[in-house]
Amino acid sequence: MNDGFFSGITHQNLEQDFKLLKAALDASVTGIIITDNGLPDNPIIYCNKAFEDMTGYQRSEIIGRNCRFLQKDDREQAARYQLGEAVANGNDAVVEIRNYKKDGTLFWNELYLSPIYNDNGQLTYFVGVQHDITLRKRAEEELKANQAEMEQRVEDRTRSLREKEEYLSSIFETIRESLMVLSPELKVLTVNHDFIKTFKVSKEETEGKQLYELGNGQWDIPELRRLLEQVLPTNNPVVDFEVSHDFPHIGKKLMLLNAHRIELEGEYKDRILIAIEDITDKREIEQRKDDFLSIASHELKTPLTTVKGYVQVMDKLVAKTGDEKLHNAIEKTSVYIDRLNNLITELLDVSRIQSGKFKIYKEPFSFDNMVQNAVNSLHQASPSHHINVIGETGIEIVGDEAHLEQVMINLLSNAIKYSPDEKEVDVQLSVVSNFVKVSVSDKGLGISREEQKRIFDRFYRVGNIQQKFPGMGIGLYICSEIIKNHGGNLWVESEPGKGSSFSFTLPLTKSDLEEDAK
Repeated sequence: MNDGFFSGITHQNLEQDFKLLKAALDASVTGIIITDNGLPDNPIIYCNKAFEDMTGYQRSEIIGRNCRFLQKDDREQAARYQLGEAVANGNDAVVEIRNYKKDGTLFWNELYLSPIYNDNGQLTYFVGVQHDITLRKRAEEELKANQAEMEQRVEDRTRSLREKEEYLSSIFETIRESLMVLSPELKVLTVNHDFIKTFKVSKEETEGKQLYELGNGQWDIPELRRLLEQVLPTNNPVVDFEVSHDFPHIGKKLMLLNAHRIELEGEYKDRILIAIEDITDKREIEQRKDDFLSIASHELKTPLTTVKGYVQVMDKLVAKTGDEKLHNAIEKTSVYIDRLNNLITELLDVSRIQSGKFKIYKEPFSFDNMVQNAVNSLHQASPSHHINVIGETGIEIVGDEAHLEQVMINLLSNAIKYSPDEKEVDVQLSVVSNFVKVSVSDKGLGISREEQKRIFDRFYRVGNIQQKFPGMGIGLYICSEIIKNHGGNLWVESEPGKGSSFSFTLPLTKSDLEEDAK
């Protein structure tokens, strides 16, 4: 069995019973999780399918994380402190807590938390049974409404809708993005000024016409038909739907479409709003930038290799003369050449990722040795900081050792760079269910919650950091792509002034676990 909780308690020849129990848990319509109190931060080691459906997260994004990630920014809840006391004291708890799905949707969770003790009376696990009570909470809130205020609210709502209609109409006309409103029959009801300007049409040529008949059929686009006739009728909004089309009069356009059903009261019900962003020029600029990075990186690599070779020759010649000052100057030059070479390598990695040519070569290797090699490299480069390696996995996994070591070096380098006043960095290794987990923690500057959302974006740098520390904002982007290419998950937990903890999990294959058991 793959899950850490179940594999740890099969020593009494009850494997068949536990297989049945696990199957029952997986089939349950109630969300169920199990956390390991023996591991740092009490991570989730098991979740059933109902919990995945309830939260919108996949199992690979759940395992290894503390339950608090479901509260996102909504941390100041009394229920959280009640849960914290229960975990700290090993007690049962029943709470109603606000959680958020992966897409940010709020849902109310009725959580039954129970501790599990082993035969020695030691607290080992917690079981959480979860119910989505959002509908019940909504009903309770509606019952609290005073009937005497209802008529007044209806009147206020009607007046507010009239005001909003005028307000939205002014926004609709002035917004700098092409907007179109369709009827359920896909007849164009109205378009804004930007649409007319971008697609070189008039209101008379557009409004009141069937969408696919506009401009002698130039809007009869297969991708748009699929969006409007297959995707949108499911009542799900369409977000960032990319459409490329060659218009007869304005040429080829690359468009980003967002579509929503408008369900306002009265005559506006079931109308469809389509926002069209022309990203033709933007995408062309991005492509030029990527092409430039690729060409520049390749062109710099060859002369830099030659310079590196000459510096090594110079160092050997100087060593014979015994000139210590010249030797030190050459040594420093070599260090800066190495830094430049690493930067060029990162730029090449970004270029390969963007072009889809980034390759991962997987071979079996010792995960703990890989981490230790990265730690040793940083100890030599930054002797002023001490890196504490806590725990071990004892696992030999199948992956790209060089690229995963690159991830470790990058995370460790960042931890050292952004905590200049602290002298210690912690690396925590553990096996959580059928995942290996690594956390790199520092007590440095920290990152605000708003900026954590973009920290893994290409070329993004945290505002207060980019003013004090040099960099291009590509290291974490590359790390994220490497982990994704291994089927893993990389995330950050941080508070300004209290440091950061970057963690990632990698799934262990069946062969990994079998090799470890030998």
